[in-house]
Amino acid sequence: MIDLKKPTAQQTAMAAFFFAYQAFTAKPDEILARRGLSRVHHRILFFIAQNPGLSVSELLAYLEVSKQALNIPLRQLLEMHLVHSATALNDKRKRELGLTAEGAKLEQALRKEQTRLLQRALDSAGSEAMAGWLAFNQALAQRPEH
Repeated sequence: MIDLKKPTAQQTAMAAFFFAYQAFTAKPDEILARRGLSRVHHRILFFIAQNPGLSVSELLAYLEVSKQALNIPLRQLLEMHLVHSATALNDKRKRELGLTAEGAKLEQALRKEQTRLLQRALDSAGSEAMAGWLAFNQALAQRPEH
């Protein structure tokens, strides 16, 4: 077991996490940059792809950002016809978001690159390591109650 009270263990764990994240985002960042987009646009596309019909309020909750922080990148995706917005049938005040065909194609290309990397790591580390990695990341994502 790794003892994170030791500075060398801390550095090793954090460096591994940093370089893994860097590898995970490198190719998608290149694809996005060719369109003048960034990681925030990727996050928006990801959550809309996972939740078609997502409201702006729901997207804000997933991203944990302010309306002001979401405004410009979401508007850019709408203007580039990667995302569409429609009035909800059950509530005229609510806007539902979805990916256009071009937006879905871009999101799938980004996901394909990241899936390829995950598959390569899984093939190398094995399914037990993957189960541990998933459990670790799910625990890491849990927010402690204040």
